[in-house]
Amino acid sequence: MSKPDNIWTHKPWWCQPWSILLTGMALIGGSWGLLRMVWLTVIVAIPVLTWMGFFILVYPRLIIQSGLLPETVPPESE
Repeated sequence: MSKPDNIWTHKPWWCQPWSILLTGMALIGGSWGLLRMVWLTVIVAIPVLTWMGFFILVYPRLIIQSGLLPETVPPESE
């Protein structure tokens, strides 16, 4: 049985959802941990959360809509 084809099977390990989430949380948490300034952490968090949201939620949908990858994988013929 083969894995379903999705955008994440075509991306390297550093561009997987878990690595995007981990990097984003590290950047936001690191900003707070190092500087302890709410306003600066918010300034860091806004673009980081935008980046995370785009690559985890929007990008896969755009790839499916573009037709580059099928929405579902048809069953294999026997």
